[in-house]
Amino acid sequence: YRCLIQCHTGHAFLGEYYSTFIPTEDPSCPCGKPMQTREHVIISCPMFESNQNILHTVSEDLIISNLLGMEKGIKALVELLNVTNAPQKMEWN
Repeated sequence: YRCLIQCHTGHAFLGEYYSTFIPTEDPSCPCGKPMQTREHVIISCPMFESNQNILHTVSEDLIISNLLGMEKGIKALVELLNVTNAPQKMEWN
């Protein structure tokens, strides 16, 4: 559940966190989006698109408050995080 807590609080290996706390780190997403946010990774990042069906079973429109505020949403989000290893620190090439 470590990644879930990080995702919920925003203190995760994400560009949004880096831009505030570690400004020397690149805040962009490996997919090319200039700012990697929690919402981007969960809802729209093409790197994780193939696994978003896990979340669609709980929240068809992928509403963050549903995913983080309901037991079913939390379980689905944990499953997605386990399958994708997001958010993990990634090396940008």
